[in-house]
Amino acid sequence: MGSSLLLQLLVNGLIVGTLYGVVAMCFVLIYKSTQVVNFAQGEFLLIGAWTCWWLVTSMALPFWIAFPMTFAFMMVFGIALQMIVLRPLIGEPVISVIMVTIGLSIFFQAVMKSIFGVWAQPFPEIFPVKSVDILGLSVQPAYLMSLVVSIVIMGAFAWFFKYSRMGLAMRATAFNQQVAQSLGISVKAVFATAWAISAMVSALAGVVVGMVNGVSSALSFFGIKVFPAVIVGGLDSIVGAVLGGLIIGVLENLAEYADSQFLHVGNLYTVAPFYVLVIILMIKPYGLFGTKTIERV
Repeated sequence: MGSSLLLQLLVNGLIVGTLYGVVAMCFVLIYKSTQVVNFAQGEFLLIGAWTCWWLVTSMALPFWIAFPMTFAFMMVFGIALQMIVLRPLIGEPVISVIMVTIGLSIFFQAVMKSIFGVWAQPFPEIFPVKSVDILGLSVQPAYLMSLVVSIVIMGAFAWFFKYSRMGLAMRATAFNQQVAQSLGISVKAVFATAWAISAMVSALAGVVVGMVNGVSSALSFFGIKVFPAVIVGGLDSIVGAVLGGLIIGVLENLAEYADSQFLHVGNLYTVAPFYVLVIILMIKPYGLFGTKTIERV
C-alpha cells in the first residue's frame, strides 16, 4: 500500500511539476526581457481561470471553444497591461516596477472577488470520466490534458527562442537593451510580447487547477508556489525553470508521503518547497542554471 501510494504521488508530482515548469517559464520570460520579477503572475492564473469559467457557465460555450477564447483574451490583456501600466515605467528603478506588480496583484484579487465573489466555484464537468487508469495509477483527465499541452508549450518555447525573429529579438534584448535598440529591435514590442505570452500560458495553469480544485482567489497563491521552482532552476534560465518545476512538483508529493506515513507534522506539502528555496539561496544563490553576475568596484 505504501509503495503504490508513493508511486501515485511521484506520478502526480511529475505531472504537476510540468505545470509548475510552464508557469516558471513565464517568470523567466518576463525577467529575461525586462529584468523585473512579476509578483502578479498568480493573478494571471486567477483571471484566466475565471474568464474560462464565465465563458463556460454564463455564456454556455463548449469548453473547447471557451479555452482558446480565454487564451486570446489573456493575450490582449497582457499587451494592454504592459502598454497602459508598465510601459510608462521604462527607465525607472527596477524596485518601482516590482512594487507596481505587487500593487497589481492586490488590485486584481480585489476586482475578481468583487465580480465573482469569495467562494470557490466548481468547473462544469468537461470530461466524460473523472479519472483515467494508466498502468494501475489513477490520473485526472485535466492533468493529462495539462501534461500534453505543457509539453507542447515547452517545445514551442524552445523553437521560439532558437528560430523565430521575435524570440531572437527577446534574447538580444535580455542581453543588452541598448545594443538591441541600436540594431533596430523594438524593445517596447519585445516587452509587450513577453507579457502577452506570460498571461496566455499562465491562463492554462489557472484553468487546469480550477478544473481540479474549483476556481477561487486561492488560485493566485499558485504563483507564489511556483517561485521556489524559479529560484531552484535559476531566475534567467528557461531550462532551469522546467527542471525546477519538476523538482518542486516531485518534492511536494514526497513531502506529503513522508508526512502522512512517518512524520505527521502536517502541512509539509505546502512548506517543503520554501525550505528548499532557503537552502538553494544559501548554497547556490543563482540557482542550478542561473547566470552568475560578477560586479567589480
